[in-house]
Amino acid sequence: MTEAEASPAGPVRRWPRRLRRLAVAGLVVLVLASSPWLWTTLAARGHLYAAADSPAADVVIVLGTEVAADRQRPGDRLAGRLDTAAELVTSGRAKVVLVSGDGGGASGDEPAVMTTYLAERGVDRRRVVADPFGLDTYDSCARAREVYGVERALIVTQSYHLSRAVTLCRQFGLDVDGVTARCDGCGAALLAEKSVRDYFASGKAAWDAVRDRPPAVRSPADPAIQNALRG
Repeated sequence: MTEAEASPAGPVRRWPRRLRRLAVAGLVVLVLASSPWLWTTLAARGHLYAAADSPAADVVIVLGTEVAADRQRPGDRLAGRLDTAAELVTSGRAKVVLVSGDGGGASGDEPAVMTTYLAERGVDRRRVVADPFGLDTYDSCARAREVYGVERALIVTQSYHLSRAVTLCRQFGLDVDGVTARCDGCGAALLAEKSVRDYFASGKAAWDAVRDRPPAVRSPADPAIQNALRG
């Protein structure tokens, strides 16, 4: 066999080795890219519950999200969170609700809508504290601890969001357990979309935690939670 005849086999033999190297490099990149999501998922293990199995805490934090088009009612996902929180209060697993959301959001005043909805579900308004500057999950956790002095709480949101919320709040020293909210109007496509979004949002969560980002709005200490517990 001449050298010319043998040369085509060279690249053929080299390709499997190149493919293996590419596969290993791709796996390394995937692991690195997924590390924030793995952090939020693993850190929350042992702290996630269904409403029926939830432990008790004086405070339950409800994270805001979009309200309905009429700007007066909660959207499906927000209603699910509030219904779950109301269930925790009526079952005696929580005493005070901290509704944390964007008071000037594009869809409306989330905490105001949340407060009204809870009152309609039988939760005493005196037991509801509204934080209008919970602009994202990180800010809601930071302000619950730093502004409202919460040390122990339950936190309510949908399953795709719950691990990240629990991990971020625990990062601030809150003794938090997560409770999975209802999501009656959530279809499979929406849940898949939100799960993917939360996968990427975990990167921002990790970066915020690493650099110890302050909340977007700083406020003085507010005794509203302690007053509500005494009321």
